[in-house]
Amino acid sequence: MKFCKTYEEYMQNQNKRFPGVGFKKLKKILKRCRRDLQSQKQRDGALASLSRCPDHCPVCDGTFFPSLLKEMSEVVGCFNKRAQKLLELHLASGLRKYFIWFKSKLHGSHLASIEEGKDLVTYAMIHATAIRKILKKYDKIHYSKQGQAFRTQAHRMHIEILKSPWLCELMAFHINLRESKDKRAVAKGFFDDCSLQFDECKPTLSCSLFDSIRCDIDLTCSICLDTVFDPVSLTCGHIFCYMCACSAASVTIVDDLKAADSKAKCPLCREEGVYEGAIHLEELNLLLSRSCNEYWVQRSRWERRERMKQVKEHWESQCRAFSGF
Repeated sequence: MKFCKTYEEYMQNQNKRFPGVGFKKLKKILKRCRRDLQSQKQRDGALASLSRCPDHCPVCDGTFFPSLLKEMSEVVGCFNKRAQKLLELHLASGLRKYFIWFKSKLHGSHLASIEEGKDLVTYAMIHATAIRKILKKYDKIHYSKQGQAFRTQAHRMHIEILKSPWLCELMAFHINLRESKDKRAVAKGFFDDCSLQFDECKPTLSCSLFDSIRCDIDLTCSICLDTVFDPVSLTCGHIFCYMCACSAASVTIVDDLKAADSKAKCPLCREEGVYEGAIHLEELNLLLSRSCNEYWVQRSRWERRERMKQVKEHWESQCRAFSGF
């Protein structure tokens, strides 16, 4: 079965719950563009330069890329929102946890949350495949630089679903459940090939995705060059230790990353304004604390001392400022 048909059947089964990519529509746009190119070649004597899409194509620039960009934004926005809600409910504590427990009794069981996680991952996988295939089709037809320019734009706008921090969290969520006592809670087929791997003590979160797509997430902080501790994902998608991120943003843990200057850059990609929307990866933190227990104990002691030192320095500076009035 061709992927286009597989994708159409999948979206029909969603009953319009989730936004999708107009796979058939986008393929028709590419065919129309190709016909226009062939007609122009015939009129101009089949010039070799017209075998590729021009730098400013009215069909691609006016229809194909704007449509794909809008659909990708809607897909990743929906995925992030639903994954965030699912994981927040799972990690809730105190009175909120009892409220959610009561609500789950009325609307299903814990297994329903696992099933929703499975559905979200399938949604991410199949859409990543759809976007990859339609852009591959574009490159095959046009042999132009516009496809790469579009990928760069999508990366800059943070709408690549496989680089969403919430996908990383769902992967950790699954492994945590799989390794917990209640193994029955893990739905069959959900991340069958998802694992936390160590290559020369360097951790990687890996998963084989739909249609042979593989997602590998490096869990080494590029600042301290060690396993990420209390990990946070910046809006650009890069993961760092929380304290390392604070140091890179020139803020203290008391100020938090939201206090970072809007011009502060990611240490890796040098993108600005990536700290304010940073996400704490709670499930990943739990997974690593279980898998790297000895390292976690040692790092926890060091971080505790460092945090107390920063808090002390913060209050001393506040006192000095107050006494100066």
